[in-house]
Amino acid sequence: MIPIVSLAVFLPLLGAFVLLALPRGSAALSHGVGIATSAVTLVLTLVMWARGVVPGGFAQVEEITWIEAIGAAYRVGVDGFSLPLIGLTALLFLLSFIYQAKSGDRARSFVILMLMLETASIGTFAALDALLFYVFFEVSLVSMYFMIAGWGGEDRQRAALMFFLYTLLGSLPLLLAILGMFLASDPYTFDMRVWIETRPLTGLAGMLALAAMLFTFAVKIPAFPVHTWLPAAHVQAPTVGSVILAGVMLKFGTYGLVRFSLQMLPDAFAAAGVVVLAFGVVSALYGAFVALAQSDLKRLIAYTSVNHMGYVVIGVAIAAMATDPVMRAIALDGATLQMVSHGLVTGALFFLVGMVKARTHTREMERLGGLLKVMPVLGWSFILFAFASLGLPGLAHFPAEFQIFLATLNVSPWAVVSILAIVVTAGLYLRAIALVFLGEPAAEWLKLPDLDRREVLVLVPLMVLTILVGIAPSWVLNVIHTTTAALAF
Repeated sequence: MIPIVSLAVFLPLLGAFVLLALPRGSAALSHGVGIATSAVTLVLTLVMWARGVVPGGFAQVEEITWIEAIGAAYRVGVDGFSLPLIGLTALLFLLSFIYQAKSGDRARSFVILMLMLETASIGTFAALDALLFYVFFEVSLVSMYFMIAGWGGEDRQRAALMFFLYTLLGSLPLLLAILGMFLASDPYTFDMRVWIETRPLTGLAGMLALAAMLFTFAVKIPAFPVHTWLPAAHVQAPTVGSVILAGVMLKFGTYGLVRFSLQMLPDAFAAAGVVVLAFGVVSALYGAFVALAQSDLKRLIAYTSVNHMGYVVIGVAIAAMATDPVMRAIALDGATLQMVSHGLVTGALFFLVGMVKARTHTREMERLGGLLKVMPVLGWSFILFAFASLGLPGLAHFPAEFQIFLATLNVSPWAVVSILAIVVTAGLYLRAIALVFLGEPAAEWLKLPDLDRREVLVLVPLMVLTILVGIAPSWVLNVIHTTTAALAF
């Protein structure tokens, strides 16, 4: 059988090597290689989707011995948690390459970094060997660091360094936890499937491993109070860097929270669930209130990511605490769907902010105004995704957040206080729409062009999926539920 998962993982890296081997050519050639490679990768993920997943296990598994002496192997596969995130990753990278296609600023180097990052991202979600997971998890930092440092804003060096140090140092506790799991397994192995089935660490050792994992994933999500690297990284990153950072890389943390903390250490997580839940509630509320205070449109959206990822943390914590299998599945369904919807909606919002900045050379909301009259397609697109982000029924966030709050009300009613963040989010987006798009435009904005065909091509798939997930989420939830319904912990 054709190794579709491995092809999806390594095809972008192959595209990067092709660009390295070719003589330095035009920017168009570099962008063409990036678009073609990512398009084929997306097709491969659609084939993976068509092949499907199996209840309670991993499908499409591909395995080759890697370091036999320590039980490490190249192991990849998919289940209901990873497959939707792999599809989201492939889509956002393709749209990012299309968006970037007009840029001539060291295009060859930029495309190579993006292709390397795509391999690391898909590999992180597909890995079934803990050592392999950690390699992909860490390699992703390198590409994003150079993207921010080389193509970011005025304060890009500081933001890139802050991003790299926070996330690199934050990853070290995970490495210790992985080594602990390895040493406790019998026979020694890094096979994540075996760890999920046997749960080698219990008692105090399990609690220590859980604490290490939670710290690493909290930094990556990021959750309050280890979130401070995120706004600087988003504000200074180039547009597609922000899209990938928010739409894909933040999910490494929440995916790890499910795959490692919840599945491998369920007893320890259940005992610590209320603490994790409290951090999720604080993150959701904090992200919304701080976003409300922002004047920079991009920084506002960055803080809403803290808010929305806080909901994911709440959903996973509720799943860990729930004794009713139905509520457990509902919470995990909602948390996983929220990861997907956040990637679609927030990715689109970062694209739109980049389009506004490219035309007006500012993101300060007080300086803008009346853009809906000048650029109606851009304006209404932003309004659609803003309404999706605030949880409007019929759009992507609603079915995800509804399930999270439903399970929360059943398991830990006090945590439903986080629903107040939706009201704050509605207020901050209505304020942003009023400042940026309503009213009369200043004279300097009157001749600004609306979206071109390339920009429309980037936004339309995200619009369609945002609406489709909102009104008919079952096509995604059925895949997710195949795993959550059969999950026993």
